[in-house]
Amino acid sequence: MPRSVNAVASRARRKRVLKAAKGYFGKRKNVYTVAKNVMEKGLTYSYVGRKNKKREYRALWIARINAAVREQGMTYSEFINKLATKKIDLNRKVLADLAMNEPETFKKLVESVK
Repeated sequence: MPRSVNAVASRARRKRVLKAAKGYFGKRKNVYTVAKNVMEKGLTYSYVGRKNKKREYRALWIARINAAVREQGMTYSEFINKLATKKIDLNRKVLADLAMNEPETFKKLVESVK
């Protein structure tokens, strides 16, 4: 009896990898073994990048809040601490948006916390 190798699935798997490697330079786009390695590396980078994006946005929000709060004569850590003691639950994304787009509202918020 002949050996069954399931060429359909193998070809589909290779096509999927080569399709994902489309646009790469040189052998990376059309040699399966090279493309597979580059693809795995790219997927790793994208996974790590999604985590780093969150980290970078949080740092940006904190910098914006700190700049806006220092104009009111307070530091970032004092402001966050006073928000917590007054039980005002606004996340850093919302606070940074207020500081950038609605400075008057943010100023009132800082005054209510002082």
